[in-house]
Amino acid sequence: MTFADRVIDFNRQLEYAGPPLPNGIRIMNPYREEENALRISSEFYRKYYNDDNKRHLILGINPGRFGGGLTGVPFTDPKRMIAECGIAYEGKLTHEPSSVYVYEMINAYGGVEAFYNKLYINSLCPLGFTSIDNKRREKNYNYYDSRELCTTVTPFMIDNIKKQIALGCHTDVAFCFGTGQNEKFLKKLNDGHGFFKRIVALEHPRFIMQYKSKTKQAYIDKYLEAFSGV
Repeated sequence: MTFADRVIDFNRQLEYAGPPLPNGIRIMNPYREEENALRISSEFYRKYYNDDNKRHLILGINPGRFGGGLTGVPFTDPKRMIAECGIAYEGKLTHEPSSVYVYEMINAYGGVEAFYNKLYINSLCPLGFTSIDNKRREKNYNYYDSRELCTTVTPFMIDNIKKQIALGCHTDVAFCFGTGQNEKFLKKLNDGHGFFKRIVALEHPRFIMQYKSKTKQAYIDKYLEAFSGV
């Protein structure tokens, strides 16, 4: 089996079967909810991961509604799927700021083929979460936004980190998108389970786009420096 085959199988079997989530929070599984997510993501992985090369793992937080929640590929919204990855997408052309940053960085790295030949992006929790606000609007929700949610889904995350490593990922170093709660939680898990020898945390793409867009290039340079060592 190729790396692509293993990722596609991983996505196909993804299902949360743990304890009930806290009231008002629901699981978001694009591979079961979005008609085309499994097909689109499978085409993506067969295009860029159709080999048996090992990759270094990048772990984000959990998928958002307008990127991986639609395409099935973390940090890749429909617009980037079409324009940057050359894969057709039929449906609403959403815009996710994190995806914009990630693909600017990937282009600076040397392009999608060069980047995905070395690195594999997913998340501590490979399925997403949403909540409903007081105006009845659905919103993205992070696993660490609620202590109860975090405790509930921790076994699911541990199991899926192990499965993602088994796809064919190096364990000398892993990268973490998020220098706050995500880094803190991943390092805590790593201290207990010894997944990786070292974790390198980078500011989350959403944080950069929302609060540091004027100095975005400095963060791209920081990412490239970190990835140059693998």
